[in-house]
Order: sequence, then structure tokens, then C-alpha cells
Amino acid sequence: MYELANFGFNEKDKGIYRQGLTDIDMQARRWVMQRFEESGLTTHMDGVGNVCGRYGDPNKPAILIGSHLDSVPAGGMFDGTLGVIAGLECIRVLRENNIEPKHPIEIIGTSEEEGRFGGMLGAQALSGNLNFQWLESAKDPKGELLKDAMQKCGLDIHNALHCRRDPSSIKAFLELHIEQGPVLEKQQKTIGVVDGISGVFKWLVKLKGKADHAGTAPMDMRSDAFMGVADFAHEIHRIIDEEGTDKSRLTIGRVDLKPGYAHTIPGEAHFTLVGRDMSEEVMQQVANSCGKVLSSIARKHKLRFEYEQMSWLEPKYFSPKLVDLIEQQAEALGYSHIRMPSGAGHDIQFFTDITPTGLIFIPSIGGVSHAPDEWSHWQDVEQGSNLLLATLLEIANDKVSLES
Repeated sequence: MYELANFGFNEKDKGIYRQGLTDIDMQARRWVMQRFEESGLTTHMDGVGNVCGRYGDPNKPAILIGSHLDSVPAGGMFDGTLGVIAGLECIRVLRENNIEPKHPIEIIGTSEEEGRFGGMLGAQALSGNLNFQWLESAKDPKGELLKDAMQKCGLDIHNALHCRRDPSSIKAFLELHIEQGPVLEKQQKTIGVVDGISGVFKWLVKLKGKADHAGTAPMDMRSDAFMGVADFAHEIHRIIDEEGTDKSRLTIGRVDLKPGYAHTIPGEAHFTLVGRDMSEEVMQQVANSCGKVLSSIARKHKLRFEYEQMSWLEPKYFSPKLVDLIEQQAEALGYSHIRMPSGAGHDIQFFTDITPTGLIFIPSIGGVSHAPDEWSHWQDVEQGSNLLLATLLEIANDKVSLES
């Protein structure tokens, strides 16, 4: 973990800057491939930068384990990489003890999960959820095209659509990840047995009023776009109380005011609104309520309300039998655990429709992630890895049926 964290480490803020499809990201991938090869794995990098290391029969369906290797800017050392390094350690244990499972095991360090270009490139490619139009047009926030970034890394977008794995070649997909939230620590639990990933919708909202002089325009004669944002922010908890559940989330993550001058009343406010829940029906109810409330607030402040739905991802549920198996193995190992959803997206969500899937969480200290002070206790790392290995062996040796 520490060696991998050196790729992109910034001495000033102690954060890791290893965004997907950058030179430092590719250096890290080549380093991981070297570790795979040293452990006797059959190793390759596919057309989008996923690095893969296989242990066992090349012709049988494999249990895939792993996570992503890229980071957000100023990220931490556990997010994503834990799942890859823990997977490698599981295979090292098997080899050291001369254990050859009936089914092969393949570790995958996925490419560009953090969404620099607006998706989860590696997982989408493996699961067949890519189209060429998106590959051609996707850009990062600075305007760099995905296809240009891939070319700099020695990758060709024309090969991206050939990365799809035949579902018949996959027996299951397991991912170990830090929680990235405070629930496990607060409840003093070692393991989160994750049963699904929240659906997500993202809106770009525009409230348009009239820019005016901050000193001369009377308060009751303004069309202040920011007041619309402020009023809506105060309505979020009520919307969730009335239309949502305890798993619902609404977040205003970014607000841009125009013209953006201290002595000018904002004539426009553009902001992002992201909603989440484990039920698509609830997501729709919450989204509808947001639209009605924003329309009402716009009338109150003499504003025009517009929005664009940037994305809508439905909730994903993991294999009940695999979720049960993870829970059973946690109990057998004596690890305290709870079932819980994931509010954050992960690579594994793209595999739920093609193979049995299971996700294991370990606690994040203070619930912190995507930041330099992201940390998990090594004891929790060890126990999460032990649970991953125990579950892996049950599946790989056909001790449990995952057929629905």
C-alpha cells in the first residue's frame, strides 16, 4: 500500500494525485503488473488500461476480485487500491500454502473509476457498458478529450469496445473497499456487508433573475437568483422527510453566481443537485418534489427555473446468495458486522446484471475519504482481507451455489 501510494504523492498536502489516464497513473499500473508477475500470475493490460493478473486454469470461469487504481486529486491511499492489494495478498497466501482452487482467480485494477471523464471507464468496458459515441466525445473538466488522454497513454479507443468479458467466463465478482463514511465506526462494527448501491440522479439547475446594483435596488424589488438557491437549500430536509427514506440523500455540490461581483445582485445561479436512494421509485418521487419546490421558489423570487438532467443511474442490488455468504463467513471468523447500502458508486455496480456480485466494507476513520487524511486501521484491513479470502475460497471450490 505504501509503495503504491508513492505514485502521485504530494509532499505539500500529503495527498495523492493519480487521476486516471495520466502518466503517473500508468506508472502505477506498470508497477502493479510487475507485482502480479512476481507472484506468478498471468498478467496483461487491456485496451482501456485495466491491469489483470490471473491465477489458475485459463479456460474456466474466474472469480474476479479487485477495485480501481486511480485517485481523486489530493486523495487518500486506501480508496480503491485496498481492493487490488488485498486481492494480491489473497493469492500470495494461496500460493504459499500450495492451495490450488478449482476455479481461477483474477485480480483486476480497473481504469479511471473516479470519473475524470464522467464514467467508470474500466468497469464499463469489462461489463460491456460502453458506446463509441461517448468514447469519442467524453471530456475532462479541463476540456481534454478521453481519446486524446488514452492516446498519450499508448491506448487506442478503437480497442476499448473489445475489452468486454463474456459473462460465461466470470463466476463472480468480489470487491473489498473502505466504507468512505462514518457508519461502521459509529456503530463499532468491523465489517459492512453491502447489499446494494444507491441509485443517483444529477441535475444542472439554473435560476435566472435580473442582475442589479446591490446598493440601489430595494430588497422587495429584486429578482435575486441566489435567494432562490438559499430557499431551496432550506427545503431539502423537508423534501426527504415527506418523499424520501432514511437512505435518501440530496446535495447541492456546486453553485456558480453570475455576474459574480460583490456589489451586484446575482442575476443567475447555476447549481448541481445530486439525489440518491436505494429505490428508483423513491428517487423519482424526490426528483418530482424538487422540481415542484424549485418552481414555487422561482415564482416567489420572480425567477425563471430551468434544469437539465445530466444523468440517472438506477439502484443496483448484489446477489442475495453472495451477500448471505459474506455474512456467514464474517460470523464464522467472529467479525462484528452489519448489512448496509453503499451511497457511493463502485466498479462492481456494472457487473450486477452479468454475474453474482458482493461488496465488503471496512471502517474509515472519522468517515473520511477522498482526502489526504483518509485512513483505516491495519487490523480492519487484515480482517477485511481475511473475509475476502474466506469468501473467495468458498466460491472457488464450489462449496456454495450462487445460481439464482
